[in-house]
Amino acid sequence: MRTEKDKMLAGQMYLANDPQRVAERLLARERCQALNTLPASAADPERQALIEAIFGAPTNAYVTPPFHCDYGTNIALGANVYFNFNCVVLDVAPVTIGDNVMFGPAVQVYTATHPLDAEERRSGREFAKPIVIGDDAWIGGGAIICPGVTIGARAVIGAGSVVTRDIPADVFAAGNPCRVVRALPRGAT
Repeated sequence: MRTEKDKMLAGQMYLANDPQRVAERLLARERCQALNTLPASAADPERQALIEAIFGAPTNAYVTPPFHCDYGTNIALGANVYFNFNCVVLDVAPVTIGDNVMFGPAVQVYTATHPLDAEERRSGREFAKPIVIGDDAWIGGGAIICPGVTIGARAVIGAGSVVTRDIPADVFAAGNPCRVVRALPRGAT
């Protein structure tokens, strides 16, 4: 029999109030709270240990508190990832982040979604769609990345954008909904 966690990670409808789901979210919130209340002068090893506990794996990511996530362990980080202040990652489904990705302040990454039918929503079941962000992408401050989106390598997402569909590599995209504005020369600085 499949657990609610198995269903969740497979993108199927699952019960968010399942005791295992609740316990894992609580653990992630406690870890985020510990990071978010750590004094700015705290030693790097203490800060790094909390970051690795949140993501459940060794990482050299830099996370500027406050940071919030649902589980943390469903976020796969490449090397040299940077999260600015106030980032939120709802990692109900896998979130895959490439190398050298930068998140501006208040970026929100949402894999979680709900049924459109009101009666179905009342059942307490929800589902999620994975998000992929390619190497060297830059997500501008206040951007929202919606469920199921892939952002290509080296793409730049303008501040305040709402990304509702895939964005190809090597482009600048912005707006609500986010659209490609122009191509970027590969290797541009």
